[in-house]
Amino acid sequence: MDPRRTAWVVAGFAAALDVALVVCAYGFVSLLADVEVVADPSVGVLVVPVAVGASVLALLLTLGLRLAHPERMAATVVLSAFASWATLVVVAVIGHLSSTTGGVLESVAFGILFGLGWFGLLVPVAAALVSVFAVLVARGRDHGMRRPRWPWEHDDEE
Repeated sequence: MDPRRTAWVVAGFAAALDVALVVCAYGFVSLLADVEVVADPSVGVLVVPVAVGASVLALLLTLGLRLAHPERMAATVVLSAFASWATLVVVAVIGHLSSTTGGVLESVAFGILFGLGWFGLLVPVAAALVSVFAVLVARGRDHGMRRPRWPWEHDDEE
C-alpha cells in the first residue's frame, strides 16, 4: 500500500481516537473536580466543542502529512501536540470574540487561560498520546507489518 495513503488512514483513526479521549477526559475531569468546562456563561455552549473539533482537525492534518515518513517520532509527537493546543487556543479566542461583547484583550486572555487550564492541557496530552501510537503503527506498516488475521482467514488447514 502507498505510504501516503497509509499515513492518512492511520491519521484518520488517530483523530477518531483523539476525539474519544478528549471527550472522555473532559467528562471525567468535570465530574470528579465538579467544575464546568467553561466557567464564563456568556461564552455559550458551542465555543469549546468547535475549538476541540478544530484541534482534532489540526491533529489529523499534522499526522496525515508527517506519517508518510514516520522515522522522526519525537518531532511528530511534539508538533502534533503543539498544533492541537495552538488551534484550540486560537479558535477559543475567536469564539469568545464572536460570542461576547468583550474586547480583544479579554478574548485573548480567555483563550490563553482556557488553554493553560485543566481542560486546555488535556488536548495536547491526548494528542501526544495518540500521536505516539499512530507513529508506531505507521512505522510497523512501513516495515512490512500486516494486519491481524481472523482464524478463518488462515490457509494453513484445508
